[in-house]
Amino acid sequence: MVKRQLPKPTELLELMQFKKPELDGRKRRLDSALTIHDLRAIAKRRTPKAAFDYTDGAAEAELSLARARQAFEDIEFHPGILKPAPDVDTSVEILGGPSALPFGIAPTGFTRLMQTEGESAGASAAGAAGIPFTLSTLGTTSIEDVKKANPHGRNWFQLYVMRDRDISYGLVRRAAAAGFDTLQFTVDTPVAGARLRDKRNGFAIPPQLTVGTIMNAIPRPWWWYDFLTTPKLEFASLSTTGGTVGELLNAAMDPTISYDDLDVIRSMWPGKIVVKGVQNVEDSVRLIDAGVDGIVLSNHGGRQLDRAPIPFHLLPHVVREVGRDATVMVDTGIMNGADIVASLALGAKFTLIGRAYLYGLMAGGRQGVDRTIAILRSEIERTMQLLGVASVAELEPGHVTQLARLVPVGQPLAGRVGVS
Repeated sequence: MVKRQLPKPTELLELMQFKKPELDGRKRRLDSALTIHDLRAIAKRRTPKAAFDYTDGAAEAELSLARARQAFEDIEFHPGILKPAPDVDTSVEILGGPSALPFGIAPTGFTRLMQTEGESAGASAAGAAGIPFTLSTLGTTSIEDVKKANPHGRNWFQLYVMRDRDISYGLVRRAAAAGFDTLQFTVDTPVAGARLRDKRNGFAIPPQLTVGTIMNAIPRPWWWYDFLTTPKLEFASLSTTGGTVGELLNAAMDPTISYDDLDVIRSMWPGKIVVKGVQNVEDSVRLIDAGVDGIVLSNHGGRQLDRAPIPFHLLPHVVREVGRDATVMVDTGIMNGADIVASLALGAKFTLIGRAYLYGLMAGGRQGVDRTIAILRSEIERTMQLLGVASVAELEPGHVTQLARLVPVGQPLAGRVGVS
């Protein structure tokens, strides 16, 4: 028989602890985001459709992006037991310098269109977190201003080889003069991919106003206020900015880019050089044998060739062929700190985040980027603790199994190099 009594006021007060209201709307909004997907949802509410879709979208049917994200979900972790890891060390040495976390910010173009603080927010947040920031050739903040935003941190520069080689050479010299320590030589963009969301939205640089864009902007006046009351967009390389993104890329990029161009840039660049956009084992081996400082397995976030290989699936095959001491990095599809941990376990030395950073930026500027980094840091630390590892160096292939979803017809998974 349950004994009942009238509640005592003092006991009620102990049970009823009211949370102090947060009056800062931006902080309240960002604190509610517990995952990168939460930040994406906030970003979608706050950003005009054309700008959001430029960030969120990929090429053609967007299969490459969907498959890359699915690949990270299709893993199984194998934790060890009775291996206490009350404190974990997430720091790594990468390309001759430290990073407090095993990821950096990837290069993204037209970033101030997404949120007016743009690359300055990303660079300053990266500097505060002790991780590298990468400026894109198509960034909307100059090389010198990124250096000002992140004066003591690690700045990297991503280079497209342009039809006018002198433009590219000038950018290399400027980045070196500004103290950038690593150059990402990008090889997966001889021409622009078919980014159909942009075409359907009529997305152009500068934005083209239509009845649709105006109607979409009405519930988002803060974005237009920021856009119209801040300095004109400036690009790191392009002097002509009219047209769709695809038109701009096709006008600027050179489909004849070759190993000769890589040799020329290597002779000019005083720091570390990595090749970004590698998508098969053979090219990985050739580049490492040629003495580049590292490679980034990437299909450009699914924004170039749809149905391209999945970098995360390619990773263990490349590491097996080039050796675990080679600097192999990976991007595309990372939305959780567990994705980063799985990549490290399979041999990646480092990872890069693109959309995850941009979702935070669109959700809340610099504070939103801080929130992205904090979410990923927490997920990395928790995953490592649950696996029973105290440092990144302890992660190994035995901690992860990649589950098979897309198996080539007529071939077993284990017998296929670079299966996706």
